[in-house]
Amino acid sequence: MNLTNQRRLAAEILGVGQNRIWIDPEKTSDVEIAITRAEIRKLIDDKVIKAQALVSTSRYRARLLSAKKKKGRRIGPGTKKGKKNSVISEKTIWMNRIRSLRKKLVDMREKRIITVNTYRTLYRKAKGGEFRSIAELDRYINEQRLRRRSFG
Repeated sequence: MNLTNQRRLAAEILGVGQNRIWIDPEKTSDVEIAITRAEIRKLIDDKVIKAQALVSTSRYRARLLSAKKKKGRRIGPGTKKGKKNSVISEKTIWMNRIRSLRKKLVDMREKRIITVNTYRTLYRKAKGGEFRSIAELDRYINEQRLRRRSFG
């Protein structure tokens, strides 16, 4: 039972590839008799011959992953690619650091923990990159005894 010609004709009529043609296994004898295009069209109308749906990549796993990422999962250090600076730029890191240091210095000046002169020197040192964090700034102030002396 050779149905290659019928399969070829059906593929041409339906406008799909030959591999996508489905022939009803119970009615193969009817398909074998059909030779002309008209007979093949009749079999297509009778649903003996069909074009199968396109098989494409399933999106199920992709949807699961995107849902997890939307929740904030899967973003740990093992996921990140590139150097440390490619995740957060050096400029952004610097801006965050200098802003927090300056905020701390202004706060200390307003609360009169340090003098205005000390504030200026520490501000310049911070700008020069001497302090990596607020903790280091505090440590420096304590070591150098730059806190204003309180009376009473």
